[in-house]
Amino acid sequence: MRWIALGLCLLFLSGCMKPSDMRKEARYYLGDVGLIDSYRITRSATWTLQSDSRLYVAQGHFSPVGHPYSRPNVVAEEAFAAAVQVFPMVRRAEQPLGLEEALEAARYHDAHYLLYTRFARAKDATSTAEEWQEGRRWDDLGIDAAVLQLILMETSTQRVVDFVVIETKGGFLEFYKARPEDLLRPPLEDYTSRLLGR
Repeated sequence: MRWIALGLCLLFLSGCMKPSDMRKEARYYLGDVGLIDSYRITRSATWTLQSDSRLYVAQGHFSPVGHPYSRPNVVAEEAFAAAVQVFPMVRRAEQPLGLEEALEAARYHDAHYLLYTRFARAKDATSTAEEWQEGRRWDDLGIDAAVLQLILMETSTQRVVDFVVIETKGGFLEFYKARPEDLLRPPLEDYTSRLLGR
């Protein structure tokens, strides 16, 4: 009887929602319980930028705690791929830079803003079943996770416009699919869209 009542409630609610809203709600709850990939973005400000703003993307030298073997410029690469979808003029550093070096490079390229990224922490669970079977270590088994830190600065004044922490984790249903690096693109796309007020 309880299942019938629950089914009727869901059917009633589905009649009140648009399909896109239902999809968003389903993704939110499935991510919240850890079944699919999910992320959380915490911003220090809610600034929006003009659509013709020029961005320069760079990543610091810091290696992530818990996973020092990630590609050295992976966050900058993923942030660049996300930013070019919404901003027409985006440049990226080819290798990790210190903050002062990144500001100099941003000024050299006449960028209005520097998006300085850091891969703060990561947990890389076993990527494939074969790797786990070779090692047979239970502490390697689990959900991938990553923490990113982003600083958005005005290049002319060096004023920090936004400080962002992104926490992202893999879902149980995508257990063998991703490494921490593979979890970066969706939250970075979301963040760069928010910079335009979308």
